[in-house]
Amino acid sequence: MLTDLPNLLTLSRVAAIPVLIVLASIGSPGCDLAACIVFASAGVTDYLDGKLARSRKQFSDLGRMLDPIADKLLVGAVLIMLAGDGRLGPWGLYPAIVIMCREILVSGLREFLAEIRVGLPVTRLAKWKTTAQMAALGFLIAGNGTARLLDIGWLPVWLIGVVLLWVSALLTVITGWDYLLAGLRHTEIGGGRDAKARG
Repeated sequence: MLTDLPNLLTLSRVAAIPVLIVLASIGSPGCDLAACIVFASAGVTDYLDGKLARSRKQFSDLGRMLDPIADKLLVGAVLIMLAGDGRLGPWGLYPAIVIMCREILVSGLREFLAEIRVGLPVTRLAKWKTTAQMAALGFLIAGNGTARLLDIGWLPVWLIGVVLLWVSALLTVITGWDYLLAGLRHTEIGGGRDAKARG
């Protein structure tokens, strides 16, 4: 049900997006810190909703549908916001493009495999990718201004974020390739069906 706690936590990630974007768009160190806290809180719900669903046995098709959608909306919105505000810089833009392309690839694969009733399980490496990605985005949202605000200006927050984004992009390529191979193994299953229009 939509009102189950795990689903509410998942929906809270979507609800956090406009709050995060508005705070980050203001551009002050205090608002960047607040945006980082909102983003970190949203990341925690990504862990909690699955854990609670397992412990309470509140599994549902709705939850399985909402969870990856909420994740991709959050990550996509943050990457676009960071790029639009010029916070990624040239070194951060390229891994961001790789990450966005991978998310579209995996979404397409999941849609295809769902039609032939084949699941695409999340691998352990993909979970590490998500962890690195969330950490990278948190650092990039915070930026060096937040470090100065917290009196830790010696910490290269932006640089740490960019390095983690490259690590995430590397893991993204590896896991995306694994998912692509998994999808290709099932293409023969639907080979005899009429071709569908491609959008």
